[in-house]
Amino acid sequence: MKTLTWGLVALSLLAAALWTGRQFRDDMAQAKALSSAGSVVLGTRCGPIEVQQAGEGMPLLVVHGSGGGHDQGMAWAKTLTQHGVRVIAVSRFGYLRTPRPADASPEAQADAHVCVLDALGMERAAVMGVSAGSPSALQTAIRHPARVSALVLVVPIAWKPGDVVAGTPPISDRKDTLLLRLLGSDLVFWAGLKLARDQVIRHVLATPPELVADASASERVRVHEAAERILPVSARAQGLHDDTRLGKSLQQPYALGSVQAPTLVVSARDDAFGTYAPAAYTASQIPGARFIGFEQGGHLLVGHDPAVREAVLALLGSIPSTAQR
Repeated sequence: MKTLTWGLVALSLLAAALWTGRQFRDDMAQAKALSSAGSVVLGTRCGPIEVQQAGEGMPLLVVHGSGGGHDQGMAWAKTLTQHGVRVIAVSRFGYLRTPRPADASPEAQADAHVCVLDALGMERAAVMGVSAGSPSALQTAIRHPARVSALVLVVPIAWKPGDVVAGTPPISDRKDTLLLRLLGSDLVFWAGLKLARDQVIRHVLATPPELVADASASERVRVHEAAERILPVSARAQGLHDDTRLGKSLQQPYALGSVQAPTLVVSARDDAFGTYAPAAYTASQIPGARFIGFEQGGHLLVGHDPAVREAVLALLGSIPSTAQR
């Protein structure tokens, strides 16, 4: 009887392992297909850069955050295409089909953003930097002011002086290590989504899962899609490692006072990546910049998607048509 029982247990474990393996393969095949859908690789003077475009009208270059790619950037901005905006979402260095060069600094990435505009024949564009995409978006406005018609920084990873009160403590080295382990394997991250999704939302997306649970159906879908879109992690690994070090490498202030473009900066006080204080400081140093700070919403600004969209559209609508070309 004991032999039979152990045999049934072994068969059950084998069946579970086979089902899990098949589910993982199916989900990964779907994730890989989605990660390349709609994009092309442009040959630019800065090298190959992956781009996805949608909409017609005023050009908006969207620079994604950590764990992203052109797909994440398009997800952030796609609704703007219904309002006369042409979204150009790029994959930054080390993400998906954009290779990582020897110099992957925000400054080099900013120059690559301009190379994309050149390859598309665009003289100027508004630039939106989301999270870890904000340093290179900022550098684009600083290094190439004639090419940037407006600047939007959403939950930006940015520098702040030590005497600025932080809303959230900085991410510890220990948490960085844990995040890299979770994001170091397609299988591990996939398992995290299946077994502990709330913890993925809390620690990887830096957003309180309880806010997500209480949000509208459309917002819940947006957050869960953002989590799932990180797969395949393996195709984003180089960029993820760079972004993990990025916040700690911002030791010196940027020349924020030299930014000429109309600027909007947005964050939430409960963003677990601690972007609120740096965002407020950044806005205070850019001439004429507008800062929108929410008390709640986390890194994904849960519940505020319509408000952020309206603020972005208002900024873009304020730009003279002569400055859009």
